[in-house]
Amino acid sequence: MTLIPTAANPDGRLRTHCCFCSMQCGIDLHPAGKAADALGYEAKPSPDFPVATGKLCQKGLHSITHAAHPGRILVPHRRQEESGDGGRFLPGGAFGAAGRSAGAARRRTTPGAAGPSPAWRPASWTEALDDIASRILRLQEQHGPDSVAVFGGGSLTNEVCYLLGKFARVALRTRYVDYNGRYCMSSAAAAQQRAFGIDRGLNFPLDDIPKAKYIILAGTNIAECQPTMMPYLLAAKKQGAVLVTIDPRQTLTSKIADIHITLQPGHDSLLVGGMLHVLLEENLYDAEFVSARTEGLEEVREAVRPFPPERVAALTGVAEETIRAVARGFAAAETGIVLTARGLEQQVNGVEHTLQYINLCLLAGHIGKPGSGFGSVTGQANGQGGREHGLKADQLPGYRSIEDPGAREHVARVWGIDPAELPGKGVSAYELFGKILDGGIKAMIILGSNPVVSSPNNARVAEALGKLELLVVVDLFETETAAYADWLLPGTSFLEAEGTLTNLEGRVFHRPQAFAPAGDSLPDYRFLCALAERLGRGRYFRYTSVSDVFDELCRASAGGIADYSGMSYSRLKEAQGLFWPCPAAGEEEAAKPAGQPEERRAGGASETAGGGAAAEGGGGHCAGPAAEGEGSHCAGPAAEGGGSHCAGPAAEGEGSHCAGSAFGDKARLRAGAAAEAANGNGLEAAIGAEPGAVPAAAALRGGGHPGTPRLFAGGVFPRAGGRARLHGITPRPPAESADPDYPYLLTTGRLAGHYLSGAQTRRTEALAKKAPEPVAELHPALAEQLRLRQGERVRLTTRRGSLELTARLAPGIHPKTVFVPFHWGGELAVNRLTNDALHPISRMPEFKICAVRMERVEPVNDPEVPETEQLEKIQ
Repeated sequence: MTLIPTAANPDGRLRTHCCFCSMQCGIDLHPAGKAADALGYEAKPSPDFPVATGKLCQKGLHSITHAAHPGRILVPHRRQEESGDGGRFLPGGAFGAAGRSAGAARRRTTPGAAGPSPAWRPASWTEALDDIASRILRLQEQHGPDSVAVFGGGSLTNEVCYLLGKFARVALRTRYVDYNGRYCMSSAAAAQQRAFGIDRGLNFPLDDIPKAKYIILAGTNIAECQPTMMPYLLAAKKQGAVLVTIDPRQTLTSKIADIHITLQPGHDSLLVGGMLHVLLEENLYDAEFVSARTEGLEEVREAVRPFPPERVAALTGVAEETIRAVARGFAAAETGIVLTARGLEQQVNGVEHTLQYINLCLLAGHIGKPGSGFGSVTGQANGQGGREHGLKADQLPGYRSIEDPGAREHVARVWGIDPAELPGKGVSAYELFGKILDGGIKAMIILGSNPVVSSPNNARVAEALGKLELLVVVDLFETETAAYADWLLPGTSFLEAEGTLTNLEGRVFHRPQAFAPAGDSLPDYRFLCALAERLGRGRYFRYTSVSDVFDELCRASAGGIADYSGMSYSRLKEAQGLFWPCPAAGEEEAAKPAGQPEERRAGGASETAGGGAAAEGGGGHCAGPAAEGEGSHCAGPAAEGGGSHCAGPAAEGEGSHCAGSAFGDKARLRAGAAAEAANGNGLEAAIGAEPGAVPAAAALRGGGHPGTPRLFAGGVFPRAGGRARLHGITPRPPAESADPDYPYLLTTGRLAGHYLSGAQTRRTEALAKKAPEPVAELHPALAEQLRLRQGERVRLTTRRGSLELTARLAPGIHPKTVFVPFHWGGELAVNRLTNDALHPISRMPEFKICAVRMERVEPVNDPEVPETEQLEKIQ
C-alpha cells in the first residue's frame, strides 16, 4: 500500500527533526525533486536549526523513507485465536500451545514484508480499547495493580514520556514502568548524579567543543553514531586541539585522532587510574580548583596508589609512555573535554569507569568554563528527556526521586491526586522480564520499543513475553517484539507527531507536525488518554492538545533539577530551543493542580474516548513517534569500515564530511554567546541549589529565563556545599572474563547506516543495502589462529547461545576481541549471546563484554558448482 501524506500545513514550510540520534538535526521537507522519497518528498538539512546547521548524515537524508514502507501498520490488529490460546509461541525453536514456531515468527517480521502477517485480523479502535481495558481491569482485580507493567521507548517525545509515566502511576496505579533508555544512559546518569548532583548528557553546549585544546573520546564512535557532531571536533583540531580516542577498535572517529589507544573492553578504570596517578604523583592537577570546588581527593589518591603507569601498562598492554603523555597533555591544556559513551558504560563496572573519567576532568580543573567539561554522548533521540520526566522506575517529572516525600507531594498536587496514591519505586527495564517469569507481572504495554532485539540474553525476554496474559505493542511495524503481542496498535511516525525533545546538550526544542497521521493511527497521547478513560481514570487525562501536556509537564518539573517551568511552545519556537534548567518566576503558579474535567474538556481526547470510537482518525496534534524508540543500546565502540560520514561536500578536515555548508555558522555562535551573556554570573545560583530546591535564579529576565547552556559556571555544583565529589575507584573485572573454554571477548555496537534494533533502518532500502546483515569483525592474527579467511563463516558461542556470521578481518581491533553490530533480530541477533549481568546501581546490562568461543564453520560443498567457483564466492 502506498501512503500519500497530507501536509499538516499545506501552505507553509514543512519542517521536522531527524528521528534517529541525539543530535536531532533539523530537516526541511521539499516536494518532488530527483531525490524524492516514496512519500513524494525529499529531506534536506534545515539551514537555521542551531545544531549541525546545514548538515545531515546518510540516516538523516533517508529518515523519512520508513514512514512510507508498505509494511507499516495502519489500523489496530488483534491476534487471531488459534486453539483458544491466543496464538503465542516460544523462542529458540520450541512450539507454543498453538503450534507456531519461532521460525514462523521470524518470517512474520521480515522487514520487506508488505503489511501484517495472517496471524492478525484488523479491528477498530473501539474494539481494541474496550478489550484492552477490560482485560487490564480483570487482571488487576485478580492480581493487584502491579500485575500490569509499562515499557517505553527512548525516542518518544517529552510529552509522551511524561504522559506514559503518569499513565502508569495514575491510570494503572502500577510501580512497574521503565524504558529502553535504561540500556543507554543509566550508568552515565548514575555517575554524574554522584559526582555533580545532576545528570545532563553534556554539561556544556556543542559550541564549546571548538574551544577545547585537548579532547578525549572514550568508548564513543561519533563519526558513525553522531556524524553531524564531527564538524565540531574538526573545528577544534583546526584550531590546534589534540584529539585522543580510546576504543577496542580503530574506528572512523579514531582516523582523525592524534593518539589512539586500542584498549581491551573492561580496562577503562585501570587505564584512567594510571593517568590519575601521573597527575597526583607529578603534582599536575589543578590544586586550587580541587581544594575549593571538590571533595574526596585523598580517597582518589589512595585508590590510584597501587596503579602507577608502568603497572597499568603491563596489565592493559597500553604503552607507559602513552599513558603519561595523555595525562600530562590533558592536565597542561588550557581547556579540555572528555566525552564517553556506551563502549565503557554498558558494563557491570560502567558507573565506575565513568566516574574515573569525571575524576580526570575534575583533577585537571576542566569543567564549568568555555571549552571544558565532561559529557556522556546520548545515543537515542530522546534518551535524555525520557529519564527527566518520569519514564524511569525511580523518577518523577523534573528528575525527582519517587521516594522523596516532597517530590511526591509536588507532583501529586500537579496531577490532582493524593500523594499516598502514587506507587513506589519499581524495577529496571530488564528486571521487568524477570518479574513476568516470576509470575508477578501478567500484562504489559510496550510503546515504541523492540526489547526482543535490544535486550541482552534475549531468549529470556522472548520467553517472558510469551508467558504474558496480555501484551499490547504500539509500533509502526510488526517487529520481533510485536510477534508476541495480543494487540498491535498503529503508532504515529515522527513526521506525524508534534512535541518536544531534549538533545544531547540538554537543549529542549519543538518538533512540528509535518503530516497528518497515516491511516487510522492515533497520536500516542490520545491513545493513552482514551485508554485511561476506559480504565475509569479519564478525569486526570483530559487535554485539548499536546501543548496542554507540555504545559503540565513544565508545572510538574518546577523546582526540580530538570526544571522546564520557564518554557512554552512559543518560547521554544522563537528561541530554536532552550537549555534546561529553565525555571519560571515562582513556584505557586507552576505547581497549581491540574485542571478538573470541566475545565479542560473542549476538544480533548475524553469526548471521543468516553464510549464511542475513541478518537479514531484525525483531530488533535500528535505527541510522539509511537514506534520510533526501539530499545537497543546505543553509541558504543561501534562501526564498520567506510561510508559512515555525512553525505555532501562540507566540513573541514578529512573523513567526516556532512551534507550542506561547512561548520562555523556565525549566527549560531552569536546566539550562543548572547545566551551566555544573558545568563551572566547568575547561572551558578541556578545550578548550585540543593537537589529538589527551587533554583535561586528563578526570576524572569526580559522574556523569561534564557536557559542554561553551560552547567557549573563558577565551579558551583548542585550538591550539599556546592562541591563536586571525587571518587576513589578500585578497578574490578567484568562479570565474565576470558577463560580456556571461552578465550575471547565479544563486544557490540552500532553501524553508521543503522539505528538501534533496526526496525526503521532495515526497512530503508538505501541504508539496508549498505549493511544487509551483521558481520563479525576480528583481528587477522586471531583469524589465522582459527584458520579463518576474509568472508568465511565463523561460529560465535557464549554461555547463552551460538551465532554464525561472516568474518571481516580488521587490523585495528584488539587482538583478543570480536565486534558484532546489534541492529538485527532473529537468528542474526547478537543479543542472543550477550550477558544480562546488571550493574548494582544503574542496573545497566553488560552488553559490551562477554566471554566467547570462536570456530571456523566449514563450507558446505555444492556438487553442482565447480570447486574453483566456490572458492571465488568465499574470496
